[in-house]
Amino acid sequence: MTSTTRAHRLDLLHFDVAAWNAARVLGNPGSVSLVDADLAGRSLAGANLAGVNLTGADMSGADLTDASFVGANVTSAEFVGADLSRADLTGAFAHDANFARAYLTRTRLRGADLTMTFLTWTFLGHADLTGADLSGAYMTGAYLGDADLSGATLISAYLGKANLTGAKIVTAILDGADLTGAIMPDGTSIG
Repeated sequence: MTSTTRAHRLDLLHFDVAAWNAARVLGNPGSVSLVDADLAGRSLAGANLAGVNLTGADMSGADLTDASFVGANVTSAEFVGADLSRADLTGAFAHDANFARAYLTRTRLRGADLTMTFLTWTFLGHADLTGADLSGAYMTGAYLGDADLSGATLISAYLGKANLTGAKIVTAILDGADLTGAIMPDGTSIG
């Protein structure tokens, strides 16, 4: 992709999400690369970023409500303080991404690769993490109230002080997970 094409795509995404989405429908949605893009603080609500390569992109503080990242590559991306409420990250590759203090209320993360992610003090209330891989994730103080972690893998994840009140964790794999100070689904606290 030429730098002119990349600049045009970024301008379109920055200034007209509806036009961006329309262009994605007409083009090849899997061929877009926005590696290391600076999207921090942008209003990208409802953006169709499915299949886009956003490796290393900075989306800190961005409004990504209702955005689609289905199958997108957001490896090592920054989402610090971003609002991803009701976003769809089904099957996304988010290895080593930083979601610290982000809002992922009712966000779909089914089957997502969230290995080694930072989810410290992140709000994941009612999030769908069914089958997600959170191995090695750092989730200090994360709120997972009523989240669905059915079949999720949390091997060696750190959930210190996390709140799992009402979360579905029955079939989650928690081998080696650190739950020190966590509030469990039934409201009990781990010492």
